[in-house]
Amino acid sequence: MAINVVMVEDDNDVRESLSLAISSADDLNCIATFSNAEQFVDSFPFLKVDVVLMDINLPGEDGIQTVAKLKEKNPNIQYLMCTSFDDPQRTYDSLAAGATGYLLKNITPEKLREAIREIHGGGSPMSPEIARLVVASFTKKPAASANKIMETLSTREQEILQLLAEGFQYKEIANKLFVSIETVRTHVRNIYETLQVHSRTDAINKVFK
Repeated sequence: MAINVVMVEDDNDVRESLSLAISSADDLNCIATFSNAEQFVDSFPFLKVDVVLMDINLPGEDGIQTVAKLKEKNPNIQYLMCTSFDDPQRTYDSLAAGATGYLLKNITPEKLREAIREIHGGGSPMSPEIARLVVASFTKKPAASANKIMETLSTREQEILQLLAEGFQYKEIANKLFVSIETVRTHVRNIYETLQVHSRTDAINKVFK
């Protein structure tokens, strides 16, 4: 079954190019595009969408406010922030609002399609530049108060969470641990469930103070 994607982007050229990049894949379906958050919010109750590509800097209500407003209405929808800016504070605010991934608009079409598939499959895709910004906001060792939280994870899950905190992507973790990417994703989903979080950032923030 195709992954239904909606895009909220105010730049016409960017909206058209990203829409074409998505629709060129057999397993992805760009079902709607919007030039502002208000139009998207009005249509939200009628959309059967899996992944939303959300620009941050929109006219009127911005992408961060929109995600914060809508995430609780349907937690199953994944929000992939797509922007030209690599501001660490805006990055963090987006993820805290409920976004599950964050990419820069200069991403290649193939990487964009991979990111949509990854976020739909339970992952948290981020451009390397964004991952470094997020990782830089956390220390790499668990705080003493968080040791008990770490102990709720298996040894393998602790290894994977540590590598995530160091900025490694799923493929790199799989290569380091000599397992498949799907195995890594399964462990990450288990980590989220155990820690009762919904994203990579939340998991790192809960353990690595």
